[in-house]
Amino acid sequence: MILSCGEALIDMLPRTATTGEACFAPYAGGAVFNTAIALGRLGAPSAFFSGVSNDMLGEILTETLTASKVDTRYLARSDRPTTVAFVKLVNGQATYAFYDEATAGRMLSPEQLPELPAGVAALFFGGISLVNDPAASTYEALQAREAGARVTMIDPNIRPGFIAGKEDAYRARIGRMIGRADIVKLSDEDLHWLEGTGDLTALARGIVARGPKVVFITEGAKGARAVTATQDRFVAATPVTVADTVGAGDTFNAGVLAALHAAGVLTKAGVAALPDAVLDQALSLGTRAAAVTVSRAGANPPWTHEL
Repeated sequence: MILSCGEALIDMLPRTATTGEACFAPYAGGAVFNTAIALGRLGAPSAFFSGVSNDMLGEILTETLTASKVDTRYLARSDRPTTVAFVKLVNGQATYAFYDEATAGRMLSPEQLPELPAGVAALFFGGISLVNDPAASTYEALQAREAGARVTMIDPNIRPGFIAGKEDAYRARIGRMIGRADIVKLSDEDLHWLEGTGDLTALARGIVARGPKVVFITEGAKGARAVTATQDRFVAATPVTVADTVGAGDTFNAGVLAALHAAGVLTKAGVAALPDAVLDQALSLGTRAAAVTVSRAGANPPWTHEL
């Protein structure tokens, strides 16, 4: 089982009403939520942990998880409201306005952390859930508790506008979590935000030197690469007509984890010694799955049969 740990929210996506007026439509989303959904659709054993509301928007989230074959037993339910993000699209690129104060996800506390059975092989963390306390510290505590025995992966999925004024604390938390992680995924923009200018492979190797065994880097329309202490593998992106980029990186993460699970290497020892062929398979599934997601509106990851 792969347990995705992080935010679940409602994306309000721009649409045009039948009257011709601009409007917004609600879609289940959140970076980590999207990864859990994509894992389930790709046939990997997927579960999700987050603070989720009992309100009508929370029901949309749970119904969407169940429909995509995601195990919901670890959800921490409460009567607090659901986080909402309004999305603005410019040339297919998304920017967000988050409404997150006192929500079920934001107020997740250490007392709500689940006990995990041996069947949970890997945990995935990331997104805006790592910005604001108490949820951010709660997720970090879960990673710290489990990182010695299980594979952990992190994708910060950095939103500079969301972390404005909190950069120092955020950088410190991300640095600690990257140091504990086995797998790190960053977009090229995120890598430069964290590490500054320079060659992508060299910057990624600097991260590997701090503890992770492999760093996956997405490079937009170019493709993606996997960097270890001795390897630098690259797979070109699948050319598609882009509707929007919502959920692209989240789907890539799921493709990577699903491929590693299928190869039987989603263990501490397995991730520490990944063959070139397995890295290539992970990059290929990640980029192919992400290509389907960007070809249609919103975060709508593909099912296996669509690949």
